[in-house]
Amino acid sequence: MLLTKEVLRFWRVATQTIAAPVLTSVLYLLIFGHVLQGRVQVYPGVGYVAFLVPGLVMMSVLQNAFANSASSLVQSKIMGNLVFLLLTPLNAWHWFIAYVGAAVLRGLMVGVGVYLVTLWYAPPQAAALGWILAFAVLGALLMGVLGLLAGLWADKFDQMAVFQNFIVMPMTFLAGVFYSIHTLPAVWQTVSRFNPFFYMIDGFRYGFFGVSDVSPWFSLGVAVVSVLAVSALTLHLLKTGYKLRN
Repeated sequence: MLLTKEVLRFWRVATQTIAAPVLTSVLYLLIFGHVLQGRVQVYPGVGYVAFLVPGLVMMSVLQNAFANSASSLVQSKIMGNLVFLLLTPLNAWHWFIAYVGAAVLRGLMVGVGVYLVTLWYAPPQAAALGWILAFAVLGALLMGVLGLLAGLWADKFDQMAVFQNFIVMPMTFLAGVFYSIHTLPAVWQTVSRFNPFFYMIDGFRYGFFGVSDVSPWFSLGVAVVSVLAVSALTLHLLKTGYKLRN
């Protein structure tokens, strides 16, 4: 019931929640692709536009999965209808599955939309479909859970915006969406390796080209551990009623 409600919430305004993020990513592709195509060589035999596409797809998945669960919970707090959910027999796992499930679905829908539109600009490539699906789902899961965590913490949209603008967005943009970390100075390469979003994007890109900045198995390990750690914390807060019942 709650999962259906959350899916319908973003689907009824699909122009804003699905189409608008797709358009934003296409604009990134047009601008950066036009300016840097032919000037930047990242992987041998891979043009810059082709390199850019998986990064933009994954960035869209991450940002929209986070936005969906975070905005939904904060909106319920502000409108005062959260109390009706608290009266139901739903437990912490039900809340978790509903909010995160809807976030994953929205993130993946936006990602697929971005990829389909960008096929006009770059030929389709998929060296390993399994890696693509694994990192897409793990990335959406991580950000859906982080969004739920942010929604629990925030009491108004201003607080949620702080989380999104000062944590999620910088970490996403600095995760190798527009570049390979091997083009960075050594110190920034080291800093990038502490960013879990980097491993999501790098592993996702490996599925397209069969090459990456780090081992895809290592990236997969980082992704799984990150999802499990954040999920455990969020479930604990849901069970204790953090900022819900208190």
